[in-house]
Amino acid sequence: MAEVRMTGISISFGLEKAVADVTMTVPDGAFVVLLGPTGAGKTTTLRLISGLERPDTGQIHINGRVVNNETPAQRNVAMVFQQYSLYPHLSVRENLAFPLRSPILRTPEDQIARKVGEVAEVLQISHKLDNKATELSGGEMQRVSIGRALVRDPAIYLMDEPLSSLDAKLRADLRIELKRIHANLGATLLYVTHDQIEAMTMATHVGVLDHGRLVQFGTPRQIYENPASLYVAGRLGLPRINALPATLFGAPPAGASTIGLRPEHIAHDGGKEALVKRIEHLGDQTRLHLSLEGHDLVTLTDVHTKLKPGDRLPVQPRNPLFFDAAGDRVA
Repeated sequence: MAEVRMTGISISFGLEKAVADVTMTVPDGAFVVLLGPTGAGKTTTLRLISGLERPDTGQIHINGRVVNNETPAQRNVAMVFQQYSLYPHLSVRENLAFPLRSPILRTPEDQIARKVGEVAEVLQISHKLDNKATELSGGEMQRVSIGRALVRDPAIYLMDEPLSSLDAKLRADLRIELKRIHANLGATLLYVTHDQIEAMTMATHVGVLDHGRLVQFGTPRQIYENPASLYVAGRLGLPRINALPATLFGAPPAGASTIGLRPEHIAHDGGKEALVKRIEHLGDQTRLHLSLEGHDLVTLTDVHTKLKPGDRLPVQPRNPLFFDAAGDRVA
């Protein structure tokens, strides 16, 4: 595996700046997730590292060498796309073996058989090796797609929202699978998603992108507990952080215009009375939708709560986050 380092990387398409002065290090053996909405620059960043795009400015290092002028093959990266990208007329075994038979790798057949068998076992698809790709479920096809990358032993695995087209149960299963694969292989992964659950559950590091700029990079816990801005705070956490006027609960710090409250950081033991508008029972948690002086907020309560719409509940902040008028964090 290898460390990947981007220094001052920018690229524009016409008048649009897709990636703007990004400097980021993907540590050797890390599972880095790039998080952000559509148009944030996630996929473009992946394509720049893979060699499918060339930066206008800046340098990309893989394993200590500058790769700006290298082809994707020379960079030795493996990419997994959102769509399965399988050959439908080939069996699972042949699909997995295909990358190893490229003129560049020229892998001996006995090694191909061994690697295909090992990867199939890791992905729990050994019993499907002789099936045609068209005979598989969506989850199995995505496992094969991931397997086509895993057989390669590349410098880095690049994954572009590989789970987004799967149903909720399969996404949950494959999240666990990918984390297990990462742990077993010690692989370096750069994974693109807009799904915060994937970021929180799989990543060793998270990079939050906003309009092509890397606005924060750190562990999931660091970003959740110490977001640099209101934008970053809103990217992680379900239910989303409550953004309210800073003066709602008293005098705020100097320069603060917004108080950010995670649902679990609202205490129900005193303070101002809020009106219970709606209750969501979700099995493992219960969400309360409240109204406080005309402002909506969401908090969590006991799963067996006796509260009902129309009740009054005292609330006060605990571990609040404050932000200025531009959305930047106020200490």
